[in-house]
Amino acid sequence: MKTDIEIARNTPLLPIGQIAAQVGIPTESTNPYGHYMAKVDEHLIDDAKVRQSNLILVTAITPTKAGIGKTTVSIGLTLGLNKIGKKAIVALREPSLGPCFGMKGGAAGGGYTQVLPMDKINLHFTGDFHAITSANNMIAALLDNYIYQNRDKGIGLKEVLWRRVLDVNDRNLRYVVTGLGPKTNGFAQETGFDITPASEIMAILCLAKDEDDLRRRIENILLGFTYEGKPFTVKDLGVAGAITVLLKDALSPNLVQTTENTPAFVHGGPFANIAHGCNSVLATKLAMTCADYVITEAGFGADLGAEKFYDIKCRKAGLTPKLTVLVATARALKMHGGVPQDQVSEPNLEALKAGMVNLDKHLRNLQSFGQTVVVAFNRYSGDTDEEISYVRQHCAELGIGCEVNNAYALGGEGAADLARLVVDTIEKNPSSEELHFAYEDSDSVEEKINKVARNLYGAATVTLSAAAKKKLAMVESLGYTHFPICIAKTQYSFSTDAKRYGAPEGFGFNVQDIVINAGAEMLVVVSGDIMRMPGLPKEPAALHIDIVNGQIEGLD
Repeated sequence: MKTDIEIARNTPLLPIGQIAAQVGIPTESTNPYGHYMAKVDEHLIDDAKVRQSNLILVTAITPTKAGIGKTTVSIGLTLGLNKIGKKAIVALREPSLGPCFGMKGGAAGGGYTQVLPMDKINLHFTGDFHAITSANNMIAALLDNYIYQNRDKGIGLKEVLWRRVLDVNDRNLRYVVTGLGPKTNGFAQETGFDITPASEIMAILCLAKDEDDLRRRIENILLGFTYEGKPFTVKDLGVAGAITVLLKDALSPNLVQTTENTPAFVHGGPFANIAHGCNSVLATKLAMTCADYVITEAGFGADLGAEKFYDIKCRKAGLTPKLTVLVATARALKMHGGVPQDQVSEPNLEALKAGMVNLDKHLRNLQSFGQTVVVAFNRYSGDTDEEISYVRQHCAELGIGCEVNNAYALGGEGAADLARLVVDTIEKNPSSEELHFAYEDSDSVEEKINKVARNLYGAATVTLSAAAKKKLAMVESLGYTHFPICIAKTQYSFSTDAKRYGAPEGFGFNVQDIVINAGAEMLVVVSGDIMRMPGLPKEPAALHIDIVNGQIEGLD
């Protein structure tokens, strides 16, 4: 089979104006970036049409380090729905350069289920990530300048919370000292970098409902505390207008196309292990305005991505999926059944059976939100018919629909059966009209953490470090206890130990820190050995990326 980039290169693309016209987007509402990409005016969103559209969430069981194929399933299901005569659009997150040049590679799908042009989407795209990086770091520079210029007046901050970001995996930047040298270089301080998808600006962009809301949220960003102990925000700094200007174009969703020339929105890109893991509210609602079925995904396993999709994005945006698709692979199931990761591609039915405990726990969790769930078995070339039959049988015994996704190799035709299952399930048994959230806004922060950690993860105890308790007291004093929580933990286990596979129970859940995202209106609860700035692996993907005879190679 051809590589992803070979397939992408050999797929004839339609002008972006034709793609927009397929779903009724007028030319004057698009801002083209070349021939095949465009920004779309978010004012086209029609709330009445949004309410009539069928929103479908694609999530997954706990993944392997190579991922589990949620994006290929999301795109494949969209192609399959169009193949059976439905009007469907996929709404995805934008890829980050960090994993693209690091370990996981690109995030534009794979095989015959891609969003195109994949090279541009995986690299600089329409500049959204650069705008977010610039906005974040502009705030940092303006804050440092404010303190520097007022140092002789006794005006300053006793504590600075704001950090810089960069869309590169770079462990050396996690903790740094800035302002060294002569006095004219500023003031020396310990600080650090997060990766751009972890920036609060990214979360704000993805949750903002319009330009006014974007500015309001930027104004509310908590930067630090004065010597009098008062909170200091971007509004106090007086630069919210300038930051909004930097983000004005980035706020509009991006329109591209799939390998079968159907429309796709790709906008926003927070990770789910360190952020809330969903594409922008605006892109989702714009897709729902334009299509009868909208497929979107949430990052990593359902314990992270789906929970945050429901409890943060849907809670704030007033969205309710009609159905959730849980993606499983034989490889991941065998890993959870005790097989070493370097052997998961080998047939092993007994290990697969043992690993079903992970799938079952995710199913129970999703159903606790009031969601109707179907399972998509994402097929790889080495999977046996016996393994697939067992997963089907197991799901049938639970009353759960299950279909194989083979769109990676066959495009929309390979997901037609999955599409029919999705449509039939929605028509016969759609999810409840209201989500059953994991916690209430009125719950205390500790109650929220306990409900997620105990009820969804399986923890027996929840403890807070001294630093986390101090932050909790700060949250309470500032009146932020009504914010939803965004738990930052490993994506490879329900627990905080990345090597505890399956469905562990009875473990301790310790909270190391609580980060206040007052602009995004969420509390990031940091637990386990989790880094907001990833490092590069021993053999980064960058080693295999090159330009050969004018064409990009290795970008898969």
